Amino acid sequence: MRYLAFLLFTGLLACQSAQQSVTVESSDFDQYLSVLASDSLQGRKPFTKGEELTVDYLKNEMEQMGIEPGNGNSYYQEVPMVEITGHPSENMEITGHDQTLDLQLDKDFVATTQREEADLDLKGSELVFCGYGIVAPEYGKNDYAGIDMHGKTALVLVNDPGFRQDDSIYFKGNTMTYYGRWTYKYEEGARQGADAVIIIHETNMAGYPWFVVQSGWSGARLGLRSDNKNADRCAIESWITLDAAKRIMEAAGVDFAQLIQEARKPDFQPQSLGMTVSTSLHNSFKYDQSRNVIGKITGRDNPDEYVLYSAHWDHFGIGKVVDGDSIYNGALDNGSGTAGLLAIANAYTKLDHKPERSVIFLFVTGEEQGLLGSQYYAEHPIYSIPHTIADINMDGLNPNGPMKDLTITGLGQSDMDDIAREEAAKQGRYILGEQEPEKGYFYRSDHFNFAKVGVPALFAQGGYDHAEKGKAYAMEKQKDYTANRYHKPQDEYDPSTWDLRGIQQDMQLFFNIGLRLANSQEMPQWKANSEFRAKREADLKLLD
Repeated sequence: MRYLAFLLFTGLLACQSAQQSVTVESSDFDQYLSVLASDSLQGRKPFTKGEELTVDYLKNEMEQMGIEPGNGNSYYQEVPMVEITGHPSENMEITGHDQTLDLQLDKDFVATTQREEADLDLKGSELVFCGYGIVAPEYGKNDYAGIDMHGKTALVLVNDPGFRQDDSIYFKGNTMTYYGRWTYKYEEGARQGADAVIIIHETNMAGYPWFVVQSGWSGARLGLRSDNKNADRCAIESWITLDAAKRIMEAAGVDFAQLIQEARKPDFQPQSLGMTVSTSLHNSFKYDQSRNVIGKITGRDNPDEYVLYSAHWDHFGIGKVVDGDSIYNGALDNGSGTAGLLAIANAYTKLDHKPERSVIFLFVTGEEQGLLGSQYYAEHPIYSIPHTIADINMDGLNPNGPMKDLTITGLGQSDMDDIAREEAAKQGRYILGEQEPEKGYFYRSDHFNFAKVGVPALFAQGGYDHAEKGKAYAMEKQKDYTANRYHKPQDEYDPSTWDLRGIQQDMQLFFNIGLRLANSQEMPQWKANSEFRAKREADLKLLD
């Protein structure tokens, strides 16, 4: 009997060892990305032929691997969306103090809406500088204190008051909070009843250049459908350049630099600029379904517990011509994460035995338009959110070669960081926190929607300490991508310049982390100081 038990025990160890030795192949990644980032998929924009080609490709690849459909008998989850094609006025008129400024579309401003209204006119709306546009009781800050914003337009700064401050506690210092995200500023302006919210762009504070705003906030934009047709949103959601903001402040007779300093203080009071803003927006609408793509490996012992992998498949499609190219292929963002997830899924099919828990492979739509596909899944989950053990999200894998680091976005939020640390150490790697925390990456990819509903999430990659060329080289490559390829047609896949060793390193790590969770009883939790802990604890209490 003891001998039989010994054989069973050693057999189990051998099985686990065999499973852990499965390699995620960079050749698989190369094969998948060569298709996903090709011109044939037309930039993978939702509501286009590119979407049809992309989701069919993902479905067919998983089907050929033997991955089960993830939504009953279907690989698709339909996501009801509205496409709003806005036609803004060519100018935004700022009037007051016996002056009229004509801001020019694209050059000085962009304007969009989420309201499903054909014509929106902003006529003589009082322009009020509302600091950072933040209402944060925990920091004692209310940038709308004492003012009724109905009939008014809020002019606000991007990021939050902690940026470039010595105090690392006040709004987390240089680490952007959700209050610093443009999505929050539009949401808060709507709660205050503002006609419009205009965000002042500044490259360092936003984390991306004006071109990203121009391309992302023009033409057709997608949103999730709502019963009230988003009537509770501001009529117009806009950005202006820093130069345009300076011209406005000069015309208003305001010391802009001093006003920015005042805006950082908890007791800041909103200030009317004695000027009005006028512009208009004509919209057309298209109602349709986009699709999340989802596959599954059913767990052999605990099939109702789920380890979730996520990546967004979408990009910007065909758009403005830049250097002779109009197809926004999105090779790094996020063809790389999509190809990486396919390669990881394929590796799971090579295991000798299915994992104990179920593993879900989720490719979401509409990330570039505001994390829409993951938001829809989180609000309409196919698999129980309280039974979802963790989310491992991939958005922009490292194309620059092997790294010593694993940089975790939002380090210190959950036990997933500790698991990642242990698994990274097995690769001879160490953990770094965000190296550009002011850019708010924790709120800029799909893991955020899972965090909001309580699922512990990991968003990480190597990229800041090159194993052979050091930190300066790695940072130079990061900055080069942001300046020259991010959200441009130039984000293309060139196998001769991409060093896939770093991508393979990260894919293997994510596979190992997921497999560890899938073959154990581990239940990662949020740390005590995380804002997401309360939701998870409430869900788990309901399960008891």
